[in-house]
Amino acid sequence: MPLLSDGDPTPVLLHRPDGASPILLACDHYGRLIPASLGRLGLPERELVRHIAWDIGIAGVTTRLADALDAAMVAQRYSRLVIDCNRPPEVASSIPEVSETTEIPGNLELTPAARAERLAAIFAPYHAAITATLAARNAAGRPTVLVAMHSFTPVFRGVSRPWHIGTLYGRDGRLARRLGALLAEEPNLVVGDNEPYRVTDGTDYTIPVHAERPGLLHVGIEIRQDLIAGETGQAEWADRLARLLPVAIAGFPLAPARGPAVAQGA
Repeated sequence: MPLLSDGDPTPVLLHRPDGASPILLACDHYGRLIPASLGRLGLPERELVRHIAWDIGIAGVTTRLADALDAAMVAQRYSRLVIDCNRPPEVASSIPEVSETTEIPGNLELTPAARAERLAAIFAPYHAAITATLAARNAAGRPTVLVAMHSFTPVFRGVSRPWHIGTLYGRDGRLARRLGALLAEEPNLVVGDNEPYRVTDGTDYTIPVHAERPGLLHVGIEIRQDLIAGETGQAEWADRLARLLPVAIAGFPLAPARGPAVAQGA
C-alpha cells in the first residue's frame, strides 16, 4: 500500500507562484495532515493539535503575508511527525520516535524502506518545488530573498520563552540582524537574535540548502505561538512583517542566485 493514496492531498501547496515580490516564503511546518495509510501514528487528536505536529498559527501568517507582499509561497501540508521537512533526512529528528516527551508509536522501528517512502513521497516533492521555483526565477533573471517562516512554543520543557519573535541565521546574519533591529524599534516587542533557535546544518535543511549554498539573502522567522493562534494575531503579525521586510531588504544588492541548490532526494 503506498504511503499517499488518491484521497490524500498533495504534499506541496504553491500560493502566488508568480508573485512580483523578490521574497519567496518557505513554510516547512504549515500543515498537520497525516496520510490515511498511517492512521494517526498511534496518537490521540489532542497530541496532533500541539506544536509537536506543526507550527501553530504560521499557516495563517504566511498566507496573509504572501498576499500582502504579492510574494510566492511554498508550503508543506503534512505533519512534521510523518517527516520533518526542515531536518536533514539522516538525523534522528527527521522522523522522530519521541517528540518533546511524547512517544510516536507509528514511528517506532520503521524499516529503511518505510523511511525512504516518506522521504520520496513528502520531503522530496516539497524541496523539489522550492528548487524549481528558484530555478524559474533565476532563469527569468529575478532576484530572490528566501524567508523561512516558523512559530515556537511559549514554554519548552518548563522553561518560559520571553521573545515575541526571533530572527534566525547561520552563516549569514545580514538580513536577520537588520530585520531584528527594525522589530526592536516596534513598541513592546521582545526580539530574539537567533532565539529560541539558531540555524545549523544538523537542525535545519531549508536555509542551508536553498539559501546558504546558492548565496541567497535570507532570514528565518520564529513567532511565538500564543501571539498567532487566532486570526487577529495572524493578521497583526502579517501586517507588521509586510511593512518591515521590504524596509529590511532595501539597500541590499539583489541578484539571482549563483546557481541552483540540489535538495537531497529531489
